[in-house]
Amino acid sequence: MKWSRLWQPRRLLFWQMVAFNVLSSLCSYALRTLPLNTLGLLLVGAVALANVAFGLLAAWALLKVPAPGEVQAPGSSASTANTSE
Repeated sequence: MKWSRLWQPRRLLFWQMVAFNVLSSLCSYALRTLPLNTLGLLLVGAVALANVAFGLLAAWALLKVPAPGEVQAPGSSASTANTSE
C-alpha cells in the first residue's frame, strides 16, 4: 500500500474524499457550537458519521487503485501483494 496514492488531485475521487472530510468537520463544528435540539443533534451527527464513512471509502479506493501513469513492479498486483504461502 502506497500512501502517496492518496494525493491524486486530477481524479474526481480525490476531491470527493476532501469534500466529505470538510463536510464532516463542518458538522462536528455545528454540533459543538449551535444550540440544537435532540432531533437536530441526531440528524447532524448522522450526517457527520456518514461523511466520515464515505471519506474513508474514497480514501481506501484511492489506495487500492494505482494512479494514472504509476508503474507497478513486475509480477505484483493489488490482490496478491499481501498473501503468503
